[in-house]
Amino acid sequence: MRWTAGGFAATFKPMNGPADHPLHLERIDATRNMWRYYELEVHPTLFGEHALVRSWVRIGAPGRRMIMTFSEPDAAKRAFKRLETAKRRRGYRDVQPNGAA
Repeated sequence: MRWTAGGFAATFKPMNGPADHPLHLERIDATRNMWRYYELEVHPTLFGEHALVRSWVRIGAPGRRMIMTFSEPDAAKRAFKRLETAKRRRGYRDVQPNGAA
């Protein structure tokens, strides 16, 4: 960060690659009473690190969140991709917009 006349100004580098946007996944199987939602996001932290934020919930219930920090953006992106691959392998699919069949 650097000081400006108006206060502190953050100097963050934009992240490029698969972790630019949040990933929203769900796994719904009514026959097994399974209603799951999972989200992954990468954010810069105030200390120059990169945080991978994992959120999961049984749809309709309170959720949980875990934050993992990485010193390098590439490490955060690799973890993002590894978790995305694991969830898709377990049957999670992209969340469909409302009204989509």
